[in-house]
Amino acid sequence: MNQQIMQNLKRFRTGLIIGGVIGFLSGNLVGMGIGAMVGFFLNRWLYKILLGDSSPQALFFKATFAVMGKVAKADGRVTEQEIQFARDVMVRMRLDDEKKRQAMEYFSEGKEADFDLSKVLKPLSLLIQRRSAVKIMFLEIQLQAAMSDGEISPDELKVIQQVCTYLKMSQEEMNALLSRMQAQQSFHGSAGMPNSKSAIEDAYKVLGVSDDVTDSVLKKSYRRLMSQHHPDKLVAKGLPPEMMQLAKEKTQEIQSAYDIVKTSRKQS
Repeated sequence: MNQQIMQNLKRFRTGLIIGGVIGFLSGNLVGMGIGAMVGFFLNRWLYKILLGDSSPQALFFKATFAVMGKVAKADGRVTEQEIQFARDVMVRMRLDDEKKRQAMEYFSEGKEADFDLSKVLKPLSLLIQRRSAVKIMFLEIQLQAAMSDGEISPDELKVIQQVCTYLKMSQEEMNALLSRMQAQQSFHGSAGMPNSKSAIEDAYKVLGVSDDVTDSVLKKSYRRLMSQHHPDKLVAKGLPPEMMQLAKEKTQEIQSAYDIVKTSRKQS
C-alpha cells in the first residue's frame, strides 16, 4: 500500500508541486497544503482522461505491436520477414495464445492505412516522458522491425522519425541509436568470427564509441548501456514484464561486444 502511494506521489508530482506553490503564494502553509492536494488530484484526473484505465505496461504492449505494423506497412507491403519478426518477438516474450492473438490484432491495426500513430504514442509519451531508457528500448524494437527485411526504406525511416517526434527524441538521438542498431545487426552476422576486424569494428559501434577512446571512456559507455537495458529497472519504469527477455538479450549483446573489445585491446 505504501509503495502504491509513493508511486502515485511520484507520478503526479508536477501537479503536487505546482498546486503547493500556488497555494503558498496565495496564503500560508495551510494554503500550500490545500493547493498541493488540489494540484495532485487535478493531475491524476487529467491522466485518467488521457490514458483511460490502461496501465503503463498495457499501453507499451499495444504501442509496440501497433507501431510495428505501421512500420512494416510503411513502404506499401508487409514482407514475410517483417511478419516473422513480429512472431519471433512474441515467442521471445513467451506470450500465451491469448496474448499472441492480442499482439497480432494490434499489429494488424497498425497496418491499416488510416491508423493514427498519435492514438498510441501520445498517451505512451505522457507516461514515459522522463524515462529515457524505456524510450530507447521502444525505439530499438521498432528499428529492429524496420531492419528485419535487410534494410530500412525511406518510408520506414519517416515513420521512425514520427515516432521520435511523439516521444520527444531528437534527430541526433535517433541517428546515434540507428547507428548502434545497424552495428548490432552486422555484429550478429559476424558472431562466428569474434576476432575478425569487422567484428571488432562493429563491437565498438554497438558500444557507441570509436576505437580510439580510452579504457575509462569505454567502460563508462559500457556501464551506461548496461544500466539503460537492465531488465528489472526497465520493468520498474513501465516495460511490460513479458519484454524482460528482450531486455536481457540486449544486455547480453552489450556484454559480448564489450568482451570482444577488451580482448582485442589486450592483444594489441
